[in-house]
Amino acid sequence: MSKRINLLSVCGSGTVTSSMIAGEITDNLKGDGYHVIATEARPTEAKQLVDSGNFDLIVFTSPLPKAEYGIPVINGTGLLTGIGEDEFWDKLKATLTDMEKEKA
Repeated sequence: MSKRINLLSVCGSGTVTSSMIAGEITDNLKGDGYHVIATEARPTEAKQLVDSGNFDLIVFTSPLPKAEYGIPVINGTGLLTGIGEDEFWDKLKATLTDMEKEKA
């Protein structure tokens, strides 16, 4: 059984980069048994979307407005640049492990 993750992928325009990152995360996590449902958004939309209660985590490549999001927020810039990409995957997988523990 796959584990469902509702991902909010955020970039400056809310389209191209966030879609690319969401696709990369979806493909990478599939092998770990995750089913990722991704929504792309602009930084200005993030807080309102998260407040809907439909998201488990945020991955961003453009700065987010300062707010209390109440869910894990991970910088995904390493997926774009390749610099810090391993650290991104380590942080994402550690975050998902922690989320699973909280649900148990």
